[in-house]
Amino acid sequence: MYTATPIGNEKYKLGEGPYYDSKLKRLSWVDITDNKNWYMGPDGVKKRISLPQHVGSAIPLRGSDGFACCMEDGIYKWENEKLTLAVDLKNVFKPHWRSNDAKADALGRIWCGASVNDDDLPAEGNLYLVNEGNVSVAVAGTKISNGMAWSSDRKKFYFSDSLEHAVFVFDYEEESGRLSNRKVLFEVENGVPDGLCIDSDDNIWLAVWGGSRVEKRCGKTGKLLDTVNVPAEHTSSCCFGGEDMKTLYITSSGDGLTGEFDGCIFKCEVDVRGPAYDGAVLD
Repeated sequence: MYTATPIGNEKYKLGEGPYYDSKLKRLSWVDITDNKNWYMGPDGVKKRISLPQHVGSAIPLRGSDGFACCMEDGIYKWENEKLTLAVDLKNVFKPHWRSNDAKADALGRIWCGASVNDDDLPAEGNLYLVNEGNVSVAVAGTKISNGMAWSSDRKKFYFSDSLEHAVFVFDYEEESGRLSNRKVLFEVENGVPDGLCIDSDDNIWLAVWGGSRVEKRCGKTGKLLDTVNVPAEHTSSCCFGGEDMKTLYITSSGDGLTGEFDGCIFKCEVDVRGPAYDGAVLD
């Protein structure tokens, strides 16, 4: 069992989507409802990018220090301190939807979840695959589309749908991006499955919203292998990073909470490496 410690005392309304760019030695994350993309280089100085909409995820760009910012009506490229629309989602998303968690696969394609932009509305959405500007539905009828990861052999895709209270595994055909044979890998109790990442042994590390923890689960059986205790109630996502890729970084939400560390960013040294993240390709 591990225990995570906060990185500073700054708090975020809805911290999410952490990424570690090993080439830049840069950790980044978003504050979804505060419309901010934050990042921190090896000097430990936190910097922010203010955005015009809620931002579900800001994926580091491959070969650049910019980001693919997945927002309410599109995916925008932030590069050279300039924001430009790269993929228009106005005719894809419903008017009350926004982007939620998003990841890039090994080919640089963006997988972006949609969820409602108002908690008073019924949960609904889809998971989309964005490839060279073309947008297609990868998983239809999601409730709260969240964590994503791929196995090291690129034959399995892992996906958490929070209000299904489960993490699913699919067969994955890389060239086409086609998913098939959806199965429940494991269900979550005492909390809600949120963002996730995968380690070099193909085990899943899942942030449990409302559970103050990250669970390490076997990627083949779903069995609980270990736990990272986090002193924040709403742990939201996690990623591997650091010099040896053995530091687990964890985001949390502080909105409506009063705990000492609710909304902070955390880190925890673990005994396994995570794969380096190559980032998104956004033409």
